Amino acid sequence: MSIHAFLPRTMALAAIPLALAASHAQAQSYEMVIATQLPEDMSNNAIYPALVHFKNLVETRTEGDLTVTIFGGGQLGSEVENGSEVQGGRTLQSTIMSTGAMSSFYDDYQLVTAPFLFNNWRQAWSFFDGEWFADFMSGTVEEADMRYLGTFDDGGGFVAFTNNERLIRTVEDLEGLNIRTEENPAHVAIMRALGASATPLPWGELITALETGLADGQFNAPVLNTTFNFDEVTDYTTLTGHVYNSAPWVVSESWYQELPEDHKRAIVTSAREAVAMSHGMSGALATASWEESCERFEECYLMPEDERNRMAEIARPAWQEWIVDDFGMDEARVDEMLSEVARVGDELAETDYQRYGE
Repeated sequence: MSIHAFLPRTMALAAIPLALAASHAQAQSYEMVIATQLPEDMSNNAIYPALVHFKNLVETRTEGDLTVTIFGGGQLGSEVENGSEVQGGRTLQSTIMSTGAMSSFYDDYQLVTAPFLFNNWRQAWSFFDGEWFADFMSGTVEEADMRYLGTFDDGGGFVAFTNNERLIRTVEDLEGLNIRTEENPAHVAIMRALGASATPLPWGELITALETGLADGQFNAPVLNTTFNFDEVTDYTTLTGHVYNSAPWVVSESWYQELPEDHKRAIVTSAREAVAMSHGMSGALATASWEESCERFEECYLMPEDERNRMAEIARPAWQEWIVDDFGMDEARVDEMLSEVARVGDELAETDYQRYGE
């Protein structure tokens, strides 16, 4: 074969990948951009790996017609900025927000700031994954032009105190401590009810506040306490779980409604699997971080259930007074949520024993 005969064939073969790429680009009709504050790391948080799994599922189920792009580490702005962009659905179609940020778009989300809301992870996950909460979150469509896809744990859910003064073993040990809180009035009300004073500060000022004595302590999930080295600025840590930090996942309703039916199904079913996958990883990371906390802090303490119940009996009425009288939440709405959480917990306990204990 002459070189002249060979070259055109070679060039044609070389052009095949380019043609395939062009064909793929033409077939790709939709893009879903997701923003999260969590780092693009497959091992130090439960949300980013879940989003990667979601991406793989969606792109496979739509045969590449819907591509998913994930931006982690706050690359696309703050949580509230991301939420505003999702409402438009043009440059950003989906995001994950903390409780405080979600509440700025959907007031009713303040309900989940209730202290000592859950006794364990399974109760929390079953509640957030259940029909009652899905119906509750359907209000985001009308109020914020957002569709709810599911709830992740924020840093592992349950929080632990860290402070410089003493190990917190009982509610009395909180008396007189100055605790930094998020700029969330619910957290302020809870701390004051438990005998501590509260100093609301943005995240960026937290370390300095602890170093300078502006605050004696703070609370966050153990994952954050170890990741951000709070053992270097505080000596004691106690896992109370008095707050459960959650991170709802939303998608632009306007954008969603423009999708074909099969793409909508791919998003919903893939999101549910991604959220379920994140649950176990979240619990594992939180447990590992608590064990690490006990190695790094001067002293650690896992608060027993009876003392948690004592604290709940003090904090819950104060929170309910705040959310009804100050925040303006309907009291029946509050009671309905608390009843559903209790029902889920009771049902799990009874079902478990019937299946595995009798």
